[in-house]
Amino acid sequence: MKTYTGDRTIDGVKVTVDGRPLPTCVEIAALSRNGFEWSYEGPEPGQLALALLVDHLGDPERARSLAPAFMRAVVANFDNEWLMTSADMDKALAALKP
Repeated sequence: MKTYTGDRTIDGVKVTVDGRPLPTCVEIAALSRNGFEWSYEGPEPGQLALALLVDHLGDPERARSLAPAFMRAVVANFDNEWLMTSADMDKALAALKP
């Protein structure tokens, strides 16, 4: 099971997956030139949503299609520090389905 974490530090935001930096996935879709952010709806949270989903799902096309809804429902509601496991990701994705 993977663990995703985010933290706002004096040096900026830090997002990891199992302790390693989470790739931005700008090669799949460049939604933001400013990296990741969260706690609001916008390009930077959209980039984070995409990157989380690409890593979790392993399917860039599916991640692209789910990223806007995932950003609004999950990433926009993160606190300054957050943690999500693979199980949390699956639960959030299941809640997105009508």
